[in-house]
Amino acid sequence: MRFLGAILVLGMFIIGCKKDPEPPVAALLVAPARNQECTPITSESNGENVVRFVWEASANTDTYQLRVTNLETNAVETRTIPENSATVTIAQAAPFSWSVTSRNGAVSETAKSDTWFFYSPGALTSYAPFPAEIIAPPPGGQVIRNGVGEVSLQWSGRDLDDDIEGYEVYFSTSDSEQELITSPTAGTSSFSVAVEEDIFYYWRIVTKDREGNTSDTGVLSFKAL
Repeated sequence: MRFLGAILVLGMFIIGCKKDPEPPVAALLVAPARNQECTPITSESNGENVVRFVWEASANTDTYQLRVTNLETNAVETRTIPENSATVTIAQAAPFSWSVTSRNGAVSETAKSDTWFFYSPGALTSYAPFPAEIIAPPPGGQVIRNGVGEVSLQWSGRDLDDDIEGYEVYFSTSDSEQELITSPTAGTSSFSVAVEEDIFYYWRIVTKDREGNTSDTGVLSFKAL
């Protein structure tokens, strides 16, 4: 009986020491390259390109969900696969974004990669700018006001033609309508705004180039602390 009791105690100890599953780690994107025109596997006569998406394998991951978005139409293509690459057929002569979400069936947590922009090549004479990439505040996050009750809106712009003319920054406490608060030139990528504590704010940036092309980040939000 003592021997049996010792075995039971040892078994309970081993079970108690078993580690919980680790959450997945965000994948690092590889190709198509960020803010570049991609190189398709094939270009079809029907106006589509077959593009290979590649990312580094991430730890504690069973499957990946690839998300590819046409920035002109907002049409989304998704693939859920165990490998760290996939091919997707997309429209020619259009801007796209892509990201990868890592998943592990043993845990509920997921991990999302950065989002990269790229162009699918085609019969283009002028490229629209990519949507401005937000540096701060982090979308959906919280930000502490500085000593004078302001936060700094920061972004970066990219255009394959390298002809960004300027930006329009819209801002308000409404998620349905924002007011134009400044129109900086291409050399400016930040703007400070006065905010109140414990209030949610909504903002977006329109990027304009010299050919009259524009792009829009869509509405972003943050909470001021």
